[in-house]
Order: sequence, then structure tokens, then C-alpha cells
Amino acid sequence: MGFNTPLQVAEAVANAGKTKANLPFLQMLILGLFAGAYIAFGAELCTMILTGTADKLGLGMAKFMGGAVFSVGLMLVVIGGAELFTGNNLMTIGLSRGQFGVTGVVYNWVIVYIANLLGSLLLVYIMFETNLWQTGGNAVGTTAINIAAGKVNLSFSEAFYRAIGCNWLVCLAVWLAFAAQDVVGKIFGIFFPIMAFVASGFEHCVANMYFIPMGIVLKGDSAMEGAVTALGAKADLLTWSGFFVNNLIPVTLGNIVGGAVFVGLAYFMCYVNQMSKPS
Repeated sequence: MGFNTPLQVAEAVANAGKTKANLPFLQMLILGLFAGAYIAFGAELCTMILTGTADKLGLGMAKFMGGAVFSVGLMLVVIGGAELFTGNNLMTIGLSRGQFGVTGVVYNWVIVYIANLLGSLLLVYIMFETNLWQTGGNAVGTTAINIAAGKVNLSFSEAFYRAIGCNWLVCLAVWLAFAAQDVVGKIFGIFFPIMAFVASGFEHCVANMYFIPMGIVLKGDSAMEGAVTALGAKADLLTWSGFFVNNLIPVTLGNIVGGAVFVGLAYFMCYVNQMSKPS
């Protein structure tokens, strides 16, 4: 067989969770920073590709293209090796199997989440200093602000449910990557679910750690005054408090449900009686 079965994947994911729960602090921190930066690279590329595309090719094709290039971020995380909060929501399999305790999960999730945020903010700083957002007469910067404003103006329930759909697909992408036995298979396994979540308009907390802060930073630049004015009242919520309260909190909660429950716990329930005795 050219791929691992779902049962084999469930056991591999559980064992990987045990490793994650016992990572040294510094290693976890650095790998978490990497993951935040890698996802931010995908978000930055998505912003660039979305600029002007809908006007030329239509909204649907623009969303497809944005999702296609965003998938680079998770490819870097999974194949390059990094610690991503949303992917680590799959640790519920190993937790349910008794391979580690709640403390190990919380330890990993908290450190990795903070590290993902720091890595994302590092990319925000770097990308702002590149002035690439000025491309096309500030067109890329305008796209970045519009993306960010749209995210902070979602209702709590909209953000929450979009986040469930997102991490359901993200964790399935990780699941398919575990199923693949070579790099090409992992790339294809990651590409389609990630393209689907971005094209659908779902919400990913780590991606938003880049998208929204980038919009906030650009909002404060005088060169983007016209883009901010065009947003009207929507720009009012594009603040740091709007980022955390209106988006990051509900999206994080929804991502946990989508990944930890709809993928992690669900697959554990399906294969608990067939899995070998945990090591």
C-alpha cells in the first residue's frame, strides 16, 4: 500500500503528540516561532496574489488562487518541521489514549500559541519594512487593510463557526500528510484541504496573527489614509483590542473545536478499540 491507513495515522499522530508534550521549552519556543513565521509567509503571499485578481478573474478564482498559495505555509510547517498551535490540537488523540496528561497538552498549546504570535509579528515587522505593500501604488497595502478589517468586523458566532470549519480542514491536511509516505504525497495531502479552507473564507487564528496586525500597522501609515477612509466605520474596529476581542478569541476557540474535537477525538473514538497498546 502506498500510504498509511487511517488506523496507522491515528497511532502515528498519538505518538507524535507524546513527543510534542515532552519537548524542551527552548526547542518548543523556537519551533513555534518558525511555525508562526511560516504561516505568515503564506498569508503574505496570499495577500499579494489577491491584489487585483478578483477584478480580472472573478471572486471565485481569486479565492482559489489565494488558497493555493497560502498552502505553502503549512507545507513549510509539516515538512520543514515546526510547532503550530492549530495542528497541535490533534494532541487530543494521545491525551485520550493516556500517553500524556492534560498538563502536557496545556504546556504545549500555551507556549506554541505565544510563539506562533511572536513569529507572526516578526514577519509583520519585516514585511512592513520591505515596503512591498507599496506595490502597485499601495494596492497590496490596501488589500491587506481590507482583509484585516473584514476579519475584525465579524460577529463572535461568525468567527467561531468559520474557525471550526478552518481547523477541521487544517487538521485533516496534517492527517493526510501523516498518511503520505513521501514528500510529494505530503505536499498534495496538504494542498487541497488548505486551499479549501482559504477559498471558503474560514478563519485560522495563526494566519490572523499576521493578517490583522499587518492591517493595523498599515492603518497607522499616512500613505494608507485613502484606503482607511474608504472603509468608513469598518476601520474603527481595526485596533489591537479589536484584533484580540473580535477575532482572536472566538477564532482560537473555534479552531480548538474543529481540530481537537471534530478530528482528534472523532478519529480516536473510531479506532480506540483497534489501536495497539500505547507505549
